[in-house]
Amino acid sequence: MSKYNTETFENDMRSLGVTLTESQVEQFLRYYELLVEWNQVMNLTAITEYDEVMKKHFVDSASLIKAFDVSRSLSVIDVGTGAGFPGLALKIAYPQLKVTLLDSLNKRVSFLNAIIDELGLSDVETIHGRAEDFAKPGKLREKFDLCVSRAVANLSTLSEYCLPYVKVGGYFVPYKSEKLTQELTEATHALQILGGKVEKQVEFKLPETDIYRNLVVIKKEKATPGKYPRKAGLPAKEPI
Repeated sequence: MSKYNTETFENDMRSLGVTLTESQVEQFLRYYELLVEWNQVMNLTAITEYDEVMKKHFVDSASLIKAFDVSRSLSVIDVGTGAGFPGLALKIAYPQLKVTLLDSLNKRVSFLNAIIDELGLSDVETIHGRAEDFAKPGKLREKFDLCVSRAVANLSTLSEYCLPYVKVGGYFVPYKSEKLTQELTEATHALQILGGKVEKQVEFKLPETDIYRNLVVIKKEKATPGKYPRKAGLPAKEPI
């Protein structure tokens, strides 16, 4: 893997408080190679340049540590994981996590399975399905310490998809790339209904860039009413 200069990547991770082993660095490099390879036949990411993937996907995913302690043992679900961001990148950076990756597109799940096999990762599972379906009672409802998502949706909609997966006392942390004042205000009612409460917001820029990030830490204070999430399409069309 010596053809890659990993100095910036490793320094960026260290700036988050993450010191990677040589093995972890190699796992990220192999992840990058497979991402680019598979991306030629299916749409996984618009970002394919080495330096950009390392910073905008891998460092960005690991930056959760700025808002939430993921250095301990936790059960985590990534809803709408896509090519594995942030969930699979978090698993590599923080190997003690037990991670579930949920995505509605089977081709993406096949890609994730290939990465997991290639890197020899354990305690990580993939699920092909819609967020609304697997949050039903008897499935994965209220099973996780933490739910994360980099999916593009407003906070009300995303909370309806994600909070049902979180145990009471657990957390939902969406990754956002913009100021959230209006979105947070609009989501206040939905969060109250769904059992969540904003604990804090952490705003920062990715290392050595002007790329703005906003992590919202939402605590699950009470059980989500059984009617949520509603059937496919409604959370986006008619936010709570």
